[in-house]
Amino acid sequence: MSTVPREARYLALPAPFARLVQFLQRELSAFPGRGNVVMRCVLGSAIVILPSMTLHVPELAVSLIAVFFVTQSNVVLTRVIALLLVVGSTCAIAAAIGLYGLTFDYPLLRIAVASALFFCSTYLMRAMTKFGLVFFLMALIVIYAQSFVDLTDNAEQLVRGLLWVWSAVNYPVVVALIINSLLLPAEPERQLRAAMHRQLGAVEARLTELIEEPAEGPTVTIDENALQQGALALQKLLRFSSMREHYSEPAAAAMLACVTTVSRLYEAAAALPVAARVSDATAVAAIRSVRSSVTMLDRAITDATPLPRIPSLRAGGEAAPLPAVEAMRQALEALMDASSAAATSAAKAGGAAQGAATLAADAFSNPRYARFALRTLLSVLICYVFYNAVNWPGIHTIMLTCLIVALPSLGASSRHSLLRVCGALVGSGLALFMVAFVIPHLESVTGLLLMSLPVIALGAWVSAGSEQISYAGVQLMFTFALALLEQFAPPSDLTEIRDRMVGILLGVGVAIFVQLCVWPEGEADDLRTQLAKVLRAIAALSRSHAQTVATPVNAPPQPPQTSSQTWAMLGDCEATLARVALEPDWREGEAARVSLLTQTVLAQSRVALLAVEALHDEVAFAVARSPDAVAQLLGATRAFQSSTADTLEQYAEQLAGHPPAAERPAALEATALVTAVRGGEPVDNAAALLAWASRVNTALTGLPDWSSDALMASSTREREAA
Repeated sequence: MSTVPREARYLALPAPFARLVQFLQRELSAFPGRGNVVMRCVLGSAIVILPSMTLHVPELAVSLIAVFFVTQSNVVLTRVIALLLVVGSTCAIAAAIGLYGLTFDYPLLRIAVASALFFCSTYLMRAMTKFGLVFFLMALIVIYAQSFVDLTDNAEQLVRGLLWVWSAVNYPVVVALIINSLLLPAEPERQLRAAMHRQLGAVEARLTELIEEPAEGPTVTIDENALQQGALALQKLLRFSSMREHYSEPAAAAMLACVTTVSRLYEAAAALPVAARVSDATAVAAIRSVRSSVTMLDRAITDATPLPRIPSLRAGGEAAPLPAVEAMRQALEALMDASSAAATSAAKAGGAAQGAATLAADAFSNPRYARFALRTLLSVLICYVFYNAVNWPGIHTIMLTCLIVALPSLGASSRHSLLRVCGALVGSGLALFMVAFVIPHLESVTGLLLMSLPVIALGAWVSAGSEQISYAGVQLMFTFALALLEQFAPPSDLTEIRDRMVGILLGVGVAIFVQLCVWPEGEADDLRTQLAKVLRAIAALSRSHAQTVATPVNAPPQPPQTSSQTWAMLGDCEATLARVALEPDWREGEAARVSLLTQTVLAQSRVALLAVEALHDEVAFAVARSPDAVAQLLGATRAFQSSTADTLEQYAEQLAGHPPAAERPAALEATALVTAVRGGEPVDNAAALLAWASRVNTALTGLPDWSSDALMASSTREREAA
């Protein structure tokens, strides 16, 4: 067996290939729930293949893609998308048939009316947040139907084909809905409880490591990335769970308080020292008391029982040995007041935030929607003219591709185009392999299933991943099914596979070229706005902590964004960055520069958020130990936290400007804090308090100079060296 570390093997590869391998390994790795999605996709596909092949129901590839679309991570999404597919396909088929009936004998009028319907559908697809899928289907079917009118003069055949498409879409929707609702349901509340169970398990493990020597080093690591992903997952699952269960006001308040407490415990566990061991008997008893309460909470969450009445953690007089443990104790005690007015108002605010408007507020005033529709229509019409001019029916995917990759930003369109091409290439390659080596040996439907289901499972595994790779799985499966399962006999013409790939490549090229030349839209400015909001949220937390420490008895209300919500905002920024990094730019190195600057801001924001919260815990711990002897420390801490908030707000204001003029912040003056810690009343956590303050300072000074050319030159040198 090779003893070469994995990192060393990556270093031996060329840099781009090594990054690709790491990306694929990260995106294709298993995570909780992924196998369940794959099982539902494979089972639904197998059930659909059997009657379609037996009863000769056409458009099997469309049926399979309907199964993939309906099979989502939880029942809420499944039912919403199923309803939208039924409504959208019905309206689209009705519109296409009506268009045939009115304009079949008038080609110019048919194209004009189809273009008008397409424009309206794409406009509403972007302007209507809740029903975008309905209008996408209408635009897709209306424009796709035009590719067959010029090939035949048999109107009845065209109408029959459209009706078969309606059947091919809707009966798999019913099959997938039954499977997802009855056989293998993925309830969002169950997923939420499982996610909280995993985070509480990590908290229990970290507490155990404080009082017991682990067998093989630390078993759990909670870093800034884990906090961000954990908070984002809980926020999303809580929203889906509320949509599914329709909680009463007290139940919604209790669930929100529970999620907030779990996030706070997880965040406090990240601040625990990794190598520290507690040996004092009183301190060990305090940690065991907190761990026991965490275990009780975990058991109640896992078993879906009412929250337990956790006994007072101070009943035995044990003193918390660490500030993070004290923060856990306070979070657990605060959970017992889940029905308080603050929790109820937060639940109301959360419920109000969930109800997004059906139509965007600027739907009729923002020119972006009309530009998006015109840009997409232009690319589709260019492909339609080319498709008819060359008389090449096999490349009918050219027009579909223009709509499929039409997304609001260049980065999102580029990523969707890349995933479509990659998925189609892999699917076509697998189809060619099956035609050459497997199909000659098939003799029954059983053999067909044994050949198809592994490929469908591969596509489902990929599609169940993150948005950075999921569409490639759908495209892989669809291309494979188009090549091998579209007919009711073994395929004999391999040129169809080639023609579809040519259509996809041409459609991607035309769509991207039009988007670059006609009102190009990027997300770089939106990304900077999001980053500024994150920095302002961290600043609000720091300012609130300064006021809370200064007046611990009459503490002011919490800022609009809690730490868990700020972690979720960081996750949204990271998703936007992944799209911005793929935006084409004629200026050499500009995309790489923006990506590197943004990654630096995100990394330092994570560090600052964790350090701001940990510093507050350290100060609160010192105040609780010596409330009458730390007046100097309180004043110095308040000044430091306020300076932190001012610095973050100033940087955010500069970052959100046009053009951005954010300058690297200078180091905060911490002399007063150091003097208060070292020269005043001794505090037990003096070293840790100064360490977290230093980490806050390091995060602030690590924020990049957005307008600096030195960073771009540095990144250029790194690329050349790689």
